[in-house]
Amino acid sequence: MRFVEMELHPDIEDALLDMGFDEATPIQTLAIPPAIQGKDLMGIAQTGTGKTAAFLLPVMDRIMDLPENGKVKALIVVPTRELATQIDQAVEGFAYYAKITSLAIYGGGSGTEFTREKKALTKGADIIIATPGRLLSHLNLGYVDLSELQTLILDEADRMLDMGFYGDIMRIAEHCRKDRQTLLFSATMPERIKELSGTLLKDPVHVQLALSKPAEKIKQGAYVVFDHQKDPVLVEILKERNVKSGIVFTSRKRTVAQITRVLRKAGIECDRISSDLEQNEREQVMLAFRQRKIPILVATDVVSRGIDIDNIELVINYDVPPNEEDYVHRIGRTARADRDGEGITLVSPEDQHRFKKIEKLIEREVPKLPIPDGLGEGPEYTGRSTGSGGRGGDRRGGGERRGGGNERKGGGGDRRGGKRSSAPHSGGGEKRTSTPAAPKEGGTSNKSSNTDRRRMRRRHD
Repeated sequence: MRFVEMELHPDIEDALLDMGFDEATPIQTLAIPPAIQGKDLMGIAQTGTGKTAAFLLPVMDRIMDLPENGKVKALIVVPTRELATQIDQAVEGFAYYAKITSLAIYGGGSGTEFTREKKALTKGADIIIATPGRLLSHLNLGYVDLSELQTLILDEADRMLDMGFYGDIMRIAEHCRKDRQTLLFSATMPERIKELSGTLLKDPVHVQLALSKPAEKIKQGAYVVFDHQKDPVLVEILKERNVKSGIVFTSRKRTVAQITRVLRKAGIECDRISSDLEQNEREQVMLAFRQRKIPILVATDVVSRGIDIDNIELVINYDVPPNEEDYVHRIGRTARADRDGEGITLVSPEDQHRFKKIEKLIEREVPKLPIPDGLGEGPEYTGRSTGSGGRGGDRRGGGERRGGGNERKGGGGDRRGGKRSSAPHSGGGEKRTSTPAAPKEGGTSNKSSNTDRRRMRRRHD
């Protein structure tokens, strides 16, 4: 379906035209028409399918028909500050010719930033994108006016539930109008998502794409290794492929620094990102990676969802992800926007059972690749976990399930539409050109943790 057939507001259509968006993706085709009509909706689609535009475009279309009265019209609740910033930048692009403002609100930051957030919440950015903890900090102070809120959007709802935000989401919903529209998007549909949908949505339209399957263009492979072989195999993979843009994922923060040291010692240029870095440090690293000044990014699952860069060639799982869906999200960072990509996993003896479950989920056997010459023989792949089976290995798995955690600095200022001759820098530090910067997730042209862990993550938000 073409965007012009959806009868969006002309100012939004003009921005889409400038971005080169013509054909809607499947999730956009199915979700935008009922959302424009004001219906509640539950959308099940993994990242990279265009779901950000699937909820932003109808919400912005409805806002264009409302009076400018300084009230918040739409509230988007997300699990991480990275995703909040990404959506805020998407609003800026889609609203290039429209007078729609937005602000990303997430944890930490100075008193000045908190004051700016308060002003946006009380005097009216049209769209607020917020993480649960930071938003509740404002709501609990009593000055947030959501009396004219038209739409509540929960993006990556399954991730928020994994992080222990169910109670926070319900408290936020209590502050919203009863007659609001609610849009819920999730990559997976566990029982708790069904429960949340049943509580918050009224007679919703259900939209579901093929679930938890990696893109066909991702070339998958696995090296079955002992723990002590992981570092040399990783180095050989990166040197052999001469990767210009790749991500190495690990489940634990402490392993990020270890991998970074190993790669730098081997002469491989890289940098790291995890939830214990200051927000400005994370933004600088992400900007450098986006601009290909850093070829290799070593990261925890904090960026396995929401990172929106189209040209990533290779994703390497240094360890098998804690659950099957995370595997899809990790390797889903490559082969975006109809490009080719490669996803490789290092499978230690203790991780074999988990990797077998991943193969069952994606309904295919991932090819087992030969270990490079000179690095010894690896263990047999049986699909059963057998312990670390090698020297120098720590027991991986479980690990970090946070998606931003430890949030510190607030989002950028209000985003205003309107044509500019000299545009400001966008939220990620990249300059705006004479036409809007295309949010990458637009059209086709372009288990539950334990109680202590949940409390800890909620304190970090």
